[in-house]
Amino acid sequence: MSEETQNYQVLARKYRPETFVDLVGQDAMVRTLKNAFAADRIAQAFVMTGIRGTGKTTTARIIAKGMNCIGPDGNGGPTTDPCGVCEHCTAIMEGRHVDVLEMDAASNTSVNDIREIIDSVHYRAASARYKIYIIDEVHMLSNSAFNALLKTLEEPPAHVKFIFATTEIRKVPVTVLSRCQRFDLRRIEPEVMIALLRKIATAEGAEIADDALALITRAAEGSARDATSLLDQAISHGAGETTADQVRAMLGLADRGRVLDLFDMILKGDAAGALTELGAQYADGADPMAVLRDLAEITHWTSVVKITPEAADDPTISPDERSRGLQMAEALPMRVLTRLWQMLLKALDEVAGAPNAMMAAEMAVIRLTHVADLPSPEDLVKKLQNATPPPAAPAPSAPAGGSTGTQAVHQARTRMVSNPNAAGQTTALAQDPERALARYPTFDHVIELIRANRDVKLLVEVETTLRLAAYQPGRIEFEPTENAPRDLAQRLGARLQTWTGNRWGVSVVSEGGAKTIAEMRDAADLELKSKAEAHPLVQAVMAQFPKAKITAIRTPEEIAQEAHIEALPEVDDEWDPFEED
Repeated sequence: MSEETQNYQVLARKYRPETFVDLVGQDAMVRTLKNAFAADRIAQAFVMTGIRGTGKTTTARIIAKGMNCIGPDGNGGPTTDPCGVCEHCTAIMEGRHVDVLEMDAASNTSVNDIREIIDSVHYRAASARYKIYIIDEVHMLSNSAFNALLKTLEEPPAHVKFIFATTEIRKVPVTVLSRCQRFDLRRIEPEVMIALLRKIATAEGAEIADDALALITRAAEGSARDATSLLDQAISHGAGETTADQVRAMLGLADRGRVLDLFDMILKGDAAGALTELGAQYADGADPMAVLRDLAEITHWTSVVKITPEAADDPTISPDERSRGLQMAEALPMRVLTRLWQMLLKALDEVAGAPNAMMAAEMAVIRLTHVADLPSPEDLVKKLQNATPPPAAPAPSAPAGGSTGTQAVHQARTRMVSNPNAAGQTTALAQDPERALARYPTFDHVIELIRANRDVKLLVEVETTLRLAAYQPGRIEFEPTENAPRDLAQRLGARLQTWTGNRWGVSVVSEGGAKTIAEMRDAADLELKSKAEAHPLVQAVMAQFPKAKITAIRTPEEIAQEAHIEALPEVDDEWDPFEED
């Protein structure tokens, strides 16, 4: 093995930023730190948060170098532009400085690990200006470890600084965050990332196409470390001159133009053409999961462009893709895009868990082609209404049983809703015993009385277990069901006497009871549902949507009654709210 091979460094380490000037995409943080150093307002603790590869640990090391840098002449002070040549800068850069201690919290999570830090903070730095503790992935510390660190973190010795890094800021206790100066490292913008990759490729003497860099930038998702690692791999893959096709093959991606072709075939409902294209991409090395992921990405991007056209200016998007995407955004309704998005999300889960990814992807594409151009439920109903006008609704017939029927129950409920003071009226009636019983001419009025007093348990028992045999104001006879409470008659009589002020006779009979209110209500609902299912319009909808179910039915009378209840009362123009009696 040659000496050059032994000394080779991966690009992610070779081009790791050494100063804030080298740190890309974090201008706001750099500006704040520079001002803090210039004003000698260096915090006792910092916490860096952000996604992987944005420079959290790198920033921590740069801050550590800046705090301890003494300059080439040995007389410098804290600075945001460390010289990189003094003994402290060199030792920190090489990870061997005795006063800058780095700890990985992922493998040192216990309170004992933190106690070692707490015990050592009281000793002054051996050679540097500050003793600095860098704790990476700090969110991995246990609760007891965080608690042990709190007091030291709040009042550390003047020579001690803490710098934390984490990708999961929400897992760090608020008590710790409140003692730190927080910096959120942003994802690297595509333009900045492409410029960085071009700079590194030029320095390495590697030829790589612009569209290849765009693919790498898109795959990196804002992480500089991921982008640099992919660039390293791409340069090796291209062996001197790297094209977009080579990067696409390296990443297992399908040709973006061909994915757009597949997207067009799906939207046109061309199942055979879509399957042929999917098979061709698979034969060329594309991963079925990657193809579906690309379809989902195109769906999302087209939806965003439809809402905000300026999103089409993304530098990672090729001119051809941008042109076709704009055309799709203009032509496709949002309902089609949202439906495709939902189905693709489900398809991705299916492909991930399927024993054969290609088969699952083919089934997903077939499903997409059959549903993509399906009209929305609203459009379908309009078409069906135009084709088959619904027959006039039959006039409601009065149910048998007089006031104990379902219609009377609904009317009683409506009166209760429209008169929210029913409970108060009941109390007033109790003060006038002679008129009280006359106000309850039917059993439905008793039900309304129970509801007005909000005795839910009694209301449910009466509606489901009481079969009314005879009724007159002040006297009730009923046949109980098998699951009726034994003390129902006694409790019902006692409650009615309390609410009305009059004694009620409630007795149990062995036979002759009618259906319970619940049974009558269910029978009416079942009859109404049967009529609805037999309606031509409903049958047509069910034919188009086999899994659809009828969940609720409201008659025109009920809708009109609800509108009447919800309507505001008319205002008397002659009434003056400011007029005194």
